[in-house]
Amino acid sequence: MNLPTEVFGNVVVVHAPEDLGREHAEQFESFVARLERHNVVLDLDSAESIDSRGLEALLRSQTWLREQPGDLKIATTNHVNRKILEITRLDERLEVFESVVDAVKSFC
Repeated sequence: MNLPTEVFGNVVVVHAPEDLGREHAEQFESFVARLERHNVVLDLDSAESIDSRGLEALLRSQTWLREQPGDLKIATTNHVNRKILEITRLDERLEVFESVVDAVKSFC
């Protein structure tokens, strides 16, 4: 899996695939582990579906990044994705921002 990325200083913005589910969860984790920078913002705006495997991949990626040390933060204006994060209470474990710019700035 190769996802579109942008680099802002020591932060990598990763644009999520349309489907962050069972088929792509492990590939997403491997992709994050291969990144040269360990401060990652995941832009979920283009993700149309996220299932439990995708959510687990987010948490595992966050754990791995924090061990580097780094972190994973989420940026999304997609109301469905925000609701999924709220219902599963992952918004309490992952910092969620309204914009990629705000998420990138939070690393400074």
